[in-house]
Amino acid sequence: MAGRRPPGSTARRCPIDPQASALDELIRTRRGVLTGYAYLLCGSLAEAEDLFQDALVSALVRQRPDVASIEAYVRTTMRHTYIDGFRRRRRWAALRHLYAVDEDGRSLDPATADHVTARVDLQRALSALSPRQRACVVLRYYDDLTVPRIAETLGLSAGTVKRHLSDAAARLAPLLGDGPATSTDRGER
Repeated sequence: MAGRRPPGSTARRCPIDPQASALDELIRTRRGVLTGYAYLLCGSLAEAEDLFQDALVSALVRQRPDVASIEAYVRTTMRHTYIDGFRRRRRWAALRHLYAVDEDGRSLDPATADHVTARVDLQRALSALSPRQRACVVLRYYDDLTVPRIAETLGLSAGTVKRHLSDAAARLAPLLGDGPATSTDRGER
């Protein structure tokens, strides 16, 4: 009796929208992976969840036929949203002291925030990178994309991607210590 309508009911079942079912499947099967991807970009679980949700909302209005194409769209949207948001936050950080004041009426200087931590981890190290460097590192070592594929994804030249990866490796080395080889040459398989 679970699938039957009550007698006299005029309600009809709507056919399942393939877009909605693909989006449901994406959320059910890939939510953790995509939230983790967003976390690597922004470094905060709350921001990662917001980034993922914003990308899903954007995907709702796009007609994508299957889970793989929706996932690709969501990843691209999260990456672009993160980079655009970083630019806005950086601009606000430069101007915030002109507008924001504490309870005593003193200006809040962003340089006075406590930036020293006892533990240097991957999230802290990634936050030291520029948005482009961070996007290149995440695409290279998390998504395991080749340099040419990263260049295509971000709309950059392969040389620019190599420069971002090299600069990021130089910046991450003192923060993370010795680790696996960070050669960008292996990206040209």
